[in-house]
Amino acid sequence: MNEIEGFGFVMPHWLYWGWLAVMPLAIMWYMKRKGISEEAELSPDEQLALDILAEEDPAIHDEGNKFTQILDWMSEKSGVFVAFWTVNAVVFYFYEVVMRYLFNMPTIWVHEASYLLFGMQYLLAGAYAMLHGAHVRVDIVYVKLPPRGRVGMDIFTSVFFFIFALAMAGTSWNFFNDSLMMQETTIETWGIQFYPVKAMMFIGSTLILLAGVSKLIKDIRTFHKMGESA
Repeated sequence: MNEIEGFGFVMPHWLYWGWLAVMPLAIMWYMKRKGISEEAELSPDEQLALDILAEEDPAIHDEGNKFTQILDWMSEKSGVFVAFWTVNAVVFYFYEVVMRYLFNMPTIWVHEASYLLFGMQYLLAGAYAMLHGAHVRVDIVYVKLPPRGRVGMDIFTSVFFFIFALAMAGTSWNFFNDSLMMQETTIETWGIQFYPVKAMMFIGSTLILLAGVSKLIKDIRTFHKMGESA
């Protein structure tokens, strides 16, 4: 007897992965076709926060060059892509609540599907967060520097960022390769493939590495411009 028989509807693995790949693309295509902006209107408090951020990090709104614009587009779209996954988690848990409390048929896949989704979302959103300056900055010294000094500090500390990002990319590639070779699955009853999750580790670290390259180029451009105008 199949170990998942008797649990009611169990989402097939292929449907889960296929839906996560296609659903955000379909929504983005629909929004583009209807002329709907992906950027939400900011509240006064959110606009104030962005203004403060721009003051703290003068390079964040640098237009960059063609190369950085391509990298920034990748960071932007990857963040928008994974943002739509949140809708799935809401639907999944709503289905779980209905099945558990109305029909006394708890699922064996909703919780696992959701926490894998949130984990992949976290891994892939790093580049988007870097593009918009959303990562935590230890600014005890940073905020006391003049604007050009802050940009110079970002250029200097980028060395440590690239060491971390390269190590993360290399390590995550090894994790993914090993997981793929052994066809690793999760240990829960649903037993879904685990190597796509580890692939997201590599893709996410690559995206944040490229976002760091874009940030460094814009920092150098801004540092040079500030020097010329001084």
